[in-house]
Amino acid sequence: MGFGSMATHKQKLHRWKTGTHPDRNTQFALADFLGCPRRDVVELGWPAWLHRAVPDALLAPRRATPTALKAPRKAGETVERRRFMITAAAGGMALALAPGAPATARAGRRVGDGLAALHEQRLIALRHLDDKVGSGHVYNAAVNEFDMITGALRTASYSEETGRRLLAAAADAQRAAGWTAYDSGHPDRAETHFADASEDALSSQDPEVLATTLSFWAIKLYSTGAPQEAVSLVEAAKVHGRATGSARMLAMLHARASRAHARAGDLRASDREANAAMDAYSNAISLTEDLPSLYWVNLGEIHQLLGSSALNLGHPARALDHFQQAATVGLAELQESYDGDSFPRGAAIYEARAAEAHLELDAIEEAVAVAHLAVEHMGGVNSARGSSALADLRTKLRVHRSVPEVRNFLEFTA
Repeated sequence: MGFGSMATHKQKLHRWKTGTHPDRNTQFALADFLGCPRRDVVELGWPAWLHRAVPDALLAPRRATPTALKAPRKAGETVERRRFMITAAAGGMALALAPGAPATARAGRRVGDGLAALHEQRLIALRHLDDKVGSGHVYNAAVNEFDMITGALRTASYSEETGRRLLAAAADAQRAAGWTAYDSGHPDRAETHFADASEDALSSQDPEVLATTLSFWAIKLYSTGAPQEAVSLVEAAKVHGRATGSARMLAMLHARASRAHARAGDLRASDREANAAMDAYSNAISLTEDLPSLYWVNLGEIHQLLGSSALNLGHPARALDHFQQAATVGLAELQESYDGDSFPRGAAIYEARAAEAHLELDAIEEAVAVAHLAVEHMGGVNSARGSSALADLRTKLRVHRSVPEVRNFLEFTA
């Protein structure tokens, strides 16, 4: 934001709560995020300007009402403000969205963990469908799943533990809706879903769902011109990623942070996070024994992410080294190389990036060969992201249309 590094540690929160004022630059940064005039910061002082900028209901030290149990939000409440409050709460900087126990219905039919488990299984199936056929076919299913879960939360009775599981499932359904909306080419709609998912995940106190949601939200942000905001979300996600106890989760989050820093052009920070990702992954347990939401994260995936970062930073040779390792790493070990058959959309996007790296090294024939693989993987997959990656690659290849292989590819994909 141009104010340097703003602390998000619990110690900072404690000092603010016990009377220590944040410095002027920090207050200006908060004011900018909240849409509050800086003159209010100067004229009203801390914390009076904050109470003017943010509704008392958000600043009150109470437990938040899950979005799954709320009426639709009023027009005019920006996603940017919600994102800031979520990041603050998730990173330990404010009490605005303090996690709380989900409300327990006092009437209605009694439901138990069996219903929560059924929704969890259905959400797993939706993830795999998204991997295989693309987001265009999955978005409506994710929204419908959320509606079913919230129907139970509002009308049934259940124990506190069952309520938490249902609320976490609602958050995951919203995350799936956000991701598939973004992948289908609807970034603004995705923001609203991600914000709802994050608030519900905070309320459910499920660190796995919250860390996962924030990491997927970060992808949308750094891919649409907001890498610094993505960095903030990933840093908040790390807090909850550590709480899961999964080294694989931390490896994924460090790799995601590397991507965000690379999009921001920060080579040093990106490399630091890349090294942290590899270090964390060295402590990962077996994929089959790890958190279910991490089924897609193996060493091949980490290399694909780090290769993408290297490409963004202008290092195509290093990018190709990572992409090659993604395809071949750990051939003697189960599930470590990237599985393009299981993740055709991801394979197409990474192959398009590999082709771009070859182009930057003037390896035209190699670029075309990899581009054909990307087209093959995208066949039958409905994804705006995948289609956009191939369209961008075609644009770059047109510069070399005098080369027969390039001309044939462009005609084949016209």
